[in-house]
Amino acid sequence: MARSALFFAVLTVVATAFAQTTAPQYGQCAGQSWTGPTTCPSGWTCTYSNPYYSQCLPGGTTSSTPKSSSISAISPPPATSITSSSSISVTTTSTASAASGTATLQAGYSFIRAVVGSHCSTLFPVLPLADTGLDVQEDPNFHKYLQSEVLQTASDAVLGSPATAAQFIISNGQLIQQNSPSMAPLYAVVEGRANSTVTKLKMSWSTTPASGANAGTFMWSGDTLEWSIPTISRPQLNAWLVCPDAAGHPLVYINLGSYDYQTPAGCADETIHAYTGATATP
Repeated sequence: MARSALFFAVLTVVATAFAQTTAPQYGQCAGQSWTGPTTCPSGWTCTYSNPYYSQCLPGGTTSSTPKSSSISAISPPPATSITSSSSISVTTTSTASAASGTATLQAGYSFIRAVVGSHCSTLFPVLPLADTGLDVQEDPNFHKYLQSEVLQTASDAVLGSPATAAQFIISNGQLIQQNSPSMAPLYAVVEGRANSTVTKLKMSWSTTPASGANAGTFMWSGDTLEWSIPTISRPQLNAWLVCPDAAGHPLVYINLGSYDYQTPAGCADETIHAYTGATATP
């Protein structure tokens, strides 16, 4: 009896340890600053998306962290730079140049910008990733900064030029835009989900704090911006989409699905990050 109890106790410990070190199906398994599980379930492969995110996808045998995501860690905010190791080479800059911002970042605030994304192949050229057998596409949103479509007013959230980058702080789960002490604060609000088939939710700015059933919570994970809400189960809290409207404005959406998986037509998967340099730079 005692031996049976000991056997089952050991088996429970082993199973628990395995569960804690194995990522879920479609879950994150690697990426810069990632500290979670790095092994995928049997029949799933840890598939590289960008330096900040790799995901367990169907196919292959049980897989651990891909070689391509071996990169240096990001310090959480405040941080002044984002770097990757020489073990990979990713071309991420867009073909368009952008002017640097001139506004000095306020103490305790952050700029928020896209760093690396994955994109619709019908819209952007594929570039080879040297010596890895991987392909990375050029990201037109690289180092574009979160702001209002109509600057400093309650309007849609977009990614735009460093020259017009807004400044942000998170307080009590609210993402607040306030570019100067004299500016009336703007609050990030997320549209409600009409039904379970909706896969993305648009973000905009309001003169009043988000409230009610659709409020959700903004938070930092390292330097990555995340959003969660109890009524929606999201595979990745740091998954965002940038989808241009009819006029070409790059609107920002919460991605309710998995990063870089079944991306809506015309949209680009992104992760967006805090940047605390003195001014916004391209």
